[in-house]
Amino acid sequence: MSAAIPAKPAEPWRQRLIRSLLYGRNVDRAAKARARVGLAMLAFASVYTLIGGRLVMFAIGADAHGARRAAAQEVVATARPDIVDRNGAILATDVKAASLFGEPRRVIDKDEAIELLTATVPDLDEAEVRERLRTRKGFVWLKREVTAQQQQAIHKLGIPGIGFLRENKRVYPTGNEVAHLIGLVNIDNQGIAGMEKWLDNQGLADLHRAGFATDRLQKPIELSIDLRVEHALRDELLKAKDKFHAKAASGIVSNVKTGELVAMVSLPDFDPNNPKEAHDPDRINRLTTGVYEMGSTFKAFTLAMALDSGKINLNSSWDARGNLHYGKFTIHDSHALGRFINTKEVFTYSSNIGAARIALSQGVEAHKAFLAKMGQLTRLRTELPESAAPLVPRRWGELNTVTIAFGQGMSVAPLQAVMGINALVNGGYLIPPTFLKRSESEAAAMAKRVIKTETSDKMRFLMRLNAEIGTAKTADVKGYYVGGKTGTSEKVINGRYAKKRVLNSFTAIMPCDDPKYQILVMLDEPQAIPETKGFITSGWNAVPTGGKVIERIAPLLGVEPRFDLPPADRLILAASRTTQ
Repeated sequence: MSAAIPAKPAEPWRQRLIRSLLYGRNVDRAAKARARVGLAMLAFASVYTLIGGRLVMFAIGADAHGARRAAAQEVVATARPDIVDRNGAILATDVKAASLFGEPRRVIDKDEAIELLTATVPDLDEAEVRERLRTRKGFVWLKREVTAQQQQAIHKLGIPGIGFLRENKRVYPTGNEVAHLIGLVNIDNQGIAGMEKWLDNQGLADLHRAGFATDRLQKPIELSIDLRVEHALRDELLKAKDKFHAKAASGIVSNVKTGELVAMVSLPDFDPNNPKEAHDPDRINRLTTGVYEMGSTFKAFTLAMALDSGKINLNSSWDARGNLHYGKFTIHDSHALGRFINTKEVFTYSSNIGAARIALSQGVEAHKAFLAKMGQLTRLRTELPESAAPLVPRRWGELNTVTIAFGQGMSVAPLQAVMGINALVNGGYLIPPTFLKRSESEAAAMAKRVIKTETSDKMRFLMRLNAEIGTAKTADVKGYYVGGKTGTSEKVINGRYAKKRVLNSFTAIMPCDDPKYQILVMLDEPQAIPETKGFITSGWNAVPTGGKVIERIAPLLGVEPRFDLPPADRLILAASRTTQ
């Protein structure tokens, strides 16, 4: 018979009450306690594992990650939009390039790292790398824009604390073609000249700082430039510079109805992919940052002023029988005519004496006011940051009016003169030039009338007449009804005009009955060659160069040839409201 199991003593009612309140009824308190202890241990282990992991991460690479993140943000911030010509051809774009950086705190053996790096990349400056790696900074650049081969070689070295970041590098596929117009950027992809600098001034720099200027958020910038025309103009200028042994050559193609610059070349130029070339002072943009006496080109302004006043007409007579003496100065013509000449002959023979007498007939104040109205007395502002103010006499007297009438004694930027001549032939409207695409309606909205329509008709007639019988005959490309004005300006050397050192220019209009484009060609100090029979004036070099440019670019610009057109007096003057 088995022994009786003693009965479990009754639990006091107070304990039963406490247990019921804490754990509920019919619950195994021991099992629940073990589960809670296990859960607590797991929670604590997870927390400590997370904290430990984070501490290890911070200890190993906190500075590096922060530095890399900051540098990467800088890279994104320097992304730039593509720049394209009017037909979509890329003139400037970004590509990705690796840049070498170091994290000095993580480099274990700095001397070994320096030795290996300089042996792999010979153009690294050892002293500079040593100085940077011995700092306590978390991040330093060692070399921007390394080649793929260099990157691979350095990567194989496996040096702790040495790495690469991909940056945006600006490249210019067309090289020298549009150098002065496009400009260039610095190592941080920030614009420092030309349209690149204009981009930053238009808010791109602010977007960089805000971190919003990423690759995919920017639309291409469309310029008014036509790369095909640019190439043809540059090619002909290079040939002319070489043929006539000129110091420099430059040219512009401008739309007379919109003010758009279709091409602009200044030689010698530079390759924006090699920024060091841009620092050569001889490679400035002579068309916007240089100012020059434009010579007989300015006679177009003188005649337009007088014709617009109504005080003279195309048949008015001017005394050119002998030199014009003004004080101790003597004004003479290159080819003395020794007789009275009319206004048309002043233009076609490019008479200094005739131009001076015409300007004097209008008066000093009228002369100043007209040139001011034509935008010739103040600095011309365009999208290009580089521009120069004209050199104007401080005290403008009659002698100044006499010399400025034929292009001496006042200097302007060539682009400034182009703007004024556009107004003389486009119906009388002064339109600010632009390097961005612009429609005729947009141009009309900002145009300012400066001369009468009939005056513009007469100026077109004179320019065409000059190609028919005057100094611009060698630029009269058949089918394009070209007109133009020559200019030969003696350069001032040591305070005196040097007869053998000249700046030649030729301004052409096509077609003269309904002008669409103006072409400016300039040659600096061309030399006489057997073909020019010893002459160095514009008609022997700048004019034939202009003719070759027109022959090449007219088809590109969509100007259709027309043959057997009547002479200027019947085609242009007959359509004018008043015929003189």
